[in-house]
Amino acid sequence: MLSSCGTFGTRPKGAMLEQIQKSPQYNSEKKSFINRRHKVIAEMKKDSMNWGTMKEWLFGGVNRVPKMELPQVKPDIAEFLTPSKELKVIWFGHSTFLLNMSGKIILVDPVFSGSAAPFSFMVKRFQKPALSLEELPAIDYIVISHDHYDHLDMESIQFFKDKKTKFVTPLGVGSHLVGWGIERERISELDWWDKLEVEGVSFIATPSQHFSGRDGFHDNETLWASWVIQNSEHNIYFSGDSGYDEHFKKIGEKYGPFDLAFIENGQYNLKWRAVHMMPEEAAQAYFDLGAKKFFPVHWGMFELSFHTWFDPIVEISEQAKKRGIELVTPRLGEVISLSEDLKTTSWWEPLIEKGVTQLAKLDEVKD
Repeated sequence: MLSSCGTFGTRPKGAMLEQIQKSPQYNSEKKSFINRRHKVIAEMKKDSMNWGTMKEWLFGGVNRVPKMELPQVKPDIAEFLTPSKELKVIWFGHSTFLLNMSGKIILVDPVFSGSAAPFSFMVKRFQKPALSLEELPAIDYIVISHDHYDHLDMESIQFFKDKKTKFVTPLGVGSHLVGWGIERERISELDWWDKLEVEGVSFIATPSQHFSGRDGFHDNETLWASWVIQNSEHNIYFSGDSGYDEHFKKIGEKYGPFDLAFIENGQYNLKWRAVHMMPEEAAQAYFDLGAKKFFPVHWGMFELSFHTWFDPIVEISEQAKKRGIELVTPRLGEVISLSEDLKTTSWWEPLIEKGVTQLAKLDEVKD
């Protein structure tokens, strides 16, 4: 049975299910969570689930995967752990990043395995992560946005079974963790607008417009969320996966301005813009949130849409130039500190030029 395969996760039951059923986001008739716009997912599936989409996925497109490894550095963990008033960040690609917030080490949406799918031959990562799980520093908290494979990875979670790491998730997602061996006492599940205050850090689950599910048969039984993470010195936001809607404005008004916003910008397509923002929408979300800096995530490690691997960063860079957005774009594995004079480079540009040159030479050979 599909449900017996560990990677598909565990459906909520018992006290976890009872907590879910009390949520304002839960529809008791459908027995699932819903977005503010109740029909948005059904409408998206109707528009996108067709032969044309399947054909484009299987046979269309070039440069969806880089032809060479992306620039990556081995993180200087000693530097990362050195006490500082500044927020420190290491990005591992896609939506996996590590934070040092005044000495508390927080790992977000950890995906360190070789693929972002239930089977290892599907959705393979472009390259190995800058650090292995064994090389990570001791993690105080892991934050999960939702249960899709490119954000919740069984192999990565199970690594922490015998650690002291605690987990913060949206409602229902903890059921997967328990099924993979994490003690229930180490998991805090939050509904939208719930706040967990612990050891000087506040974790606030905030809305997003998305969906959930891991086996294709039990969609939306767990909640999806964006996150506000605060302490006395820093205020950051992580969008998780989300289509554009009014929640960005509400979050900005309630909890902004933000020192840094990790905003999804990748794996988009007009057919599924309801759940993944187009670059111009991601730019607007930045302004709605009142963010000071924009850190693009959800790109640079997996092929999950039809655009080139570099389209997300090129498009958001254009938006940044037009609209005065301060982008933060470190190389994979690079340790950065969120200081006023932080400068990052357009490291992808030489790779694009090299890739275009190679394609041109191939075309000459064909001619």
